[in-house]
Amino acid sequence: MARVLTPRAEDFPRWYQDVIAKAELADNGPVRGTMVIRPTAYSIWERMQADMDARIKATGAENAYFPLFIPESYLKREAQHVEGFSPELAVVTHGGGKQLAEPVVVRPTSETVIGEFMAKWIDSYRDLPLLLNQWANVVRWEMRPRVFLRTTEFLWQEGHTAHATEADARAYTLRIHHEVYERHMRDLLAIPVVPGRKTDRERFAGATSTYTLEGMMGDGKALQMGTSHELGQNFAKAFDIQFSGASGQREYAWTTSWGSSTRMLGGLIMAHGDDNGLRLPPALAPTQALVMVVKESDGSVTTAARALADDLAAAGVRVRLDDRVDTPFGRRAVDAELKGIPLRIEVGPRDLAEGSVTLARRIDGSKSPLKLAAVVGEVTSALEADQKALYEEALARREANTHDVSTLDEAMQVAQTGWARLPWDKVGVDGEAKANESAITVRCLVRPDGSAPGAQDEPGLTAILGRSY
Repeated sequence: MARVLTPRAEDFPRWYQDVIAKAELADNGPVRGTMVIRPTAYSIWERMQADMDARIKATGAENAYFPLFIPESYLKREAQHVEGFSPELAVVTHGGGKQLAEPVVVRPTSETVIGEFMAKWIDSYRDLPLLLNQWANVVRWEMRPRVFLRTTEFLWQEGHTAHATEADARAYTLRIHHEVYERHMRDLLAIPVVPGRKTDRERFAGATSTYTLEGMMGDGKALQMGTSHELGQNFAKAFDIQFSGASGQREYAWTTSWGSSTRMLGGLIMAHGDDNGLRLPPALAPTQALVMVVKESDGSVTTAARALADDLAAAGVRVRLDDRVDTPFGRRAVDAELKGIPLRIEVGPRDLAEGSVTLARRIDGSKSPLKLAAVVGEVTSALEADQKALYEEALARREANTHDVSTLDEAMQVAQTGWARLPWDKVGVDGEAKANESAITVRCLVRPDGSAPGAQDEPGLTAILGRSY
């Protein structure tokens, strides 16, 4: 049988595009850089969204919605912010057949418009903290698009908060970083991430500090999976977000912003996929188990398969029945593998006569006979074990491809195929600029205990360098 996908070792970018096409995850949109997210991928995104939304709400934030169109003057009020986004902005100059009195920007992120309304809604320290989150689409005019990873339009959540003190804003930024993003990526996506601080060169435009979560992909490159930003009082001063303190004195608020996007779908493909397609973590998979009728003659196999699916659903397994016997079984099995469904329970007349089925596990590729009476227990155990196995496999790959070095030149060599760790004081601002000339970046800075530092000039920091998407 002709191969379905380009092997990863042969051409990783081509393999990635093959998986997206063959697993029916997305198509390119009609405007360059846009994408159509197909039902298979959107159902995965919905589960990501539900998990993330619950975690965000557990920190006290509430969902709201703000306009897609933002007056150009809003962005210009925070100089660093507009400078950072200028090359990516989509600007509308005409509407209703007439030139607009003021151009409007299609939302690249919402700090400016939300800042405008925070100033309106906040008056007293009693109004703080104000904790908001928005699920929306944003537009950034991408010059080198790649589906899920870099697209002109993408889906995301963006949180924006205002606080009475710098300490409270920092604590909340780090709470989102760890309790929401890191745990979501670890527990649901089964992707090990390194939490750290971006260098001043890499931080978000207009922020005072940017915290990142970096994941290693199957080819050794890094993917920035999510970021949290301390904005200091920069946006508060630009948008006059003031409050009366307990003493009655007017003070500027301290604000934050944080976001994660459909880029995580790209990370999921590249972190876990193999030469047979996508491999979905069982905790995330919309369909955890696919009960497949191999062949049918008198309806008895379909009846047994349906009963088995019902038993699994009653046990809390997300299960789907595939009884399309008019489609060749091999084609259906390959399709299930491509889409990463964690478990297949294959029910055929011969096995059924012996009171058994075949359990196929996507994560390790194994197939084994299973007695009907044991299916529910074995399936639930396999799902839990395979979630853990997928995480541990990704972690082992990251550790095997991360190397401690002592010089920048060594780091740049290692970073061709993996990650390099070395003391930040061996890199510094000048070394970072030199690495950037070779498309190598400092992915993040970490303390000796693995936590994110408060500033890049803290002593004893370690820099992680690599190539990135």
